[in-house]
Amino acid sequence: MFRETVLSFPGTTEEIKWEDNLCFMIEKKIFVMYSLSSGSLALKINPEEFEELIARDGIRQAYHLARGQWIGVSSFDVMPVSELKKRIAESRALVLSKLPKKTQAQYI
Repeated sequence: MFRETVLSFPGTTEEIKWEDNLCFMIEKKIFVMYSLSSGSLALKINPEEFEELIARDGIRQAYHLARGQWIGVSSFDVMPVSELKKRIAESRALVLSKLPKKTQAQYI
């Protein structure tokens, strides 16, 4: 379910980086990382929600990505599927918003 959901977004590509991280990207910019060894994932979130989210069980600052407001989710059981899908879409939108307007228009 997870992989199919992420790949359903227009322009999404995937690549394994850093040995065991399945990275999902838009225009070579990562918006979701999934650790094949631990089953955890990392995604970019809205800065206003950062403190609230990392206060929840199973969610923390993403290792090496905290400066960019990324969270680490320990497993798929930490949040309901509907919330996870919403958070993935938001992560993609946040990353896409940093790309040039012309590029953004291709994927909206």
